[in-house]
Amino acid sequence: MSLTREEVLKVAELARLKFKEEEIGEFQQQLNDILGYVEILNEVDTEGVEPLISVHDGIDRLREDKIKPSLTAEEAMRNAPETSDGALIVPKVIGE
Repeated sequence: MSLTREEVLKVAELARLKFKEEEIGEFQQQLNDILGYVEILNEVDTEGVEPLISVHDGIDRLREDKIKPSLTAEEAMRNAPETSDGALIVPKVIGE
């Protein structure tokens, strides 16, 4: 399978990418190379191979929880530039 110029432009549109005119051919070649590798993988005999669900064999290896001393709210906010009623005051970053 190989992608046409129009298909590359459609993929770019779906991904919200803008290519310069001279880049389109380069990306077309790169995408076709990727599809070629996928075709090679499709030729591998996977009969009898179980699908891989997790690389951890389904066993969670978590450490035991240990309670440790931690900062109080007052200690955590001690170096904050501005606080009010136990909350940090930060500049507004979303539209006015």
